Amino acid sequence: MDYNAVMDAIYTQGWVIVDDFLSAAEVDLLRACLPDEWQQAGIGREGQHQGNPEIRRDQIHWLDGELGAPVAAYLARMESLRIAANRMLMLGLFDYEAHFARYRPGDFYATHRDAFAGRSNRRLTSVFYLNNGWQPDDGGVLRVYDDSEQHLMDVSPKGGRLVLFLSEEFPHEVLAARQERYSIAGWFRVNGTAPGRVDPPR
Repeated sequence: MDYNAVMDAIYTQGWVIVDDFLSAAEVDLLRACLPDEWQQAGIGREGQHQGNPEIRRDQIHWLDGELGAPVAAYLARMESLRIAANRMLMLGLFDYEAHFARYRPGDFYATHRDAFAGRSNRRLTSVFYLNNGWQPDDGGVLRVYDDSEQHLMDVSPKGGRLVLFLSEEFPHEVLAARQERYSIAGWFRVNGTAPGRVDPPR
């Protein structure tokens, strides 16, 4: 992957799509690590966390070191991205958290932001897709809006594709899937609410 091109895109527009971040074979290895146990996703953080099926219906499983070598290799790739972002964009990213996400047919996630300015330590969002052979009719697209909440783009969740965007800047939603849909959603974070932000053009 061309880290210079990726970081330049994040600096200039706030987002980037990297196709073939991993090969189809590597995607299959990650899918083989999908857990048997899932928890219903909710909204809000810590004490305000609650389930709300009117807003999101996906299921999640947080990544950890017990899910197998392919997961460890993926997390190592994310660590390389974190280091590159800090070196080239001076974001001050401290760590990375991520979970598998499963959308069953009909599941969706309504429009939301991953962070609000000054109120979260999430700075850079990542979404990696585990759906080899995904077709347009399968639905489940990631719909992204700009900071003024105007439609920016639709991203198909095809296997091997990585999406990165500044967490505070882009509202987004996941439209209803028609097939079972898997991804890894993650967030590069700063320590507490320390400075660490790139302001893209508006």
